[in-house]
Amino acid sequence: MKTRKTTILIAVLLGQWLVPALVLAQDATTDEEVVSYIKQSIRWGGVVTSLFVILGVWIALRFFNNFVDNLGNQFTARRMLFQRIGTVVQFFVYIITIVTVVALSIRIDNKVLALLGGTAAVAIGFAVRDLVASFIAGVMIMIDQPFQVGDRVAFGGEYGDITAIGLRSVRLQTLDDNTVTIPNNKFLTDITSCGNYGALDMQVVMDFYIGVDQDIMRARDIVTEAGLTSRYVHLPKPVVVLVNQVMQDNYIAVRLRLKAYVLDTQYENAFETDVHLRVMHAFESYAIGPPAILHRTVPAGGASMPQPA
Repeated sequence: MKTRKTTILIAVLLGQWLVPALVLAQDATTDEEVVSYIKQSIRWGGVVTSLFVILGVWIALRFFNNFVDNLGNQFTARRMLFQRIGTVVQFFVYIITIVTVVALSIRIDNKVLALLGGTAAVAIGFAVRDLVASFIAGVMIMIDQPFQVGDRVAFGGEYGDITAIGLRSVRLQTLDDNTVTIPNNKFLTDITSCGNYGALDMQVVMDFYIGVDQDIMRARDIVTEAGLTSRYVHLPKPVVVLVNQVMQDNYIAVRLRLKAYVLDTQYENAFETDVHLRVMHAFESYAIGPPAILHRTVPAGGASMPQPA
């Protein structure tokens, strides 16, 4: 009886040691089989062909982008349309190229699909989850169209023109000529402000401040004339000047806010410069001064007269 118990105990101990070892050996054999099968599924000749396909697509897209840019420069009124068409074409070219490269490089059968849907897919999924999220966000941007190529957009503290909408990111050219790359998935959660939304013209707001004791009516006429006579103004849209009192550096000032449309978003800075130069020159000619702190004196009659500092 004692011998039988000893035999059982030894068998249990050996089982606890051998079972994990056998499992590990089986897993190792399975991994080796998976790696071996993946190697057999790769078409090395197709991989080389895929490299040439990628190179050819890249060169073709470079020529295509230059062609679209030249069309936009020649036909300015249709520039936004050409850029939108170019973006859609590039998007579908990227998808077709990816499918073609996979089809050329891998022999796809049921076992390969099972492997890709197993542990390998999970590992790749964790590695490229941000890339996949950006890709899905890119599709949503193409469908929902919160902005289009060529639009002037403010996002995340950056302001400029959308130059490209890709599978992974959006490129924005700032007014300082810097290229900012923003992942597509950022646009799903953050607020985006679009100034023109597919149109060439865009409203530009400019503020001018004068003292409360200045000739406000003449100042309003000057600002209105400067907006209407600028070479960059889009006259089919209204030119409006709003006048109101505001607090400027702890004292009261009169703000003249000009709202006018620039004929093309690329002339926004030039439009603002032109109007400001005209207004400042006219203010100087008519002695219209900036805001200032006023000291009031009470004459013998009792009426208070404001005096500029």
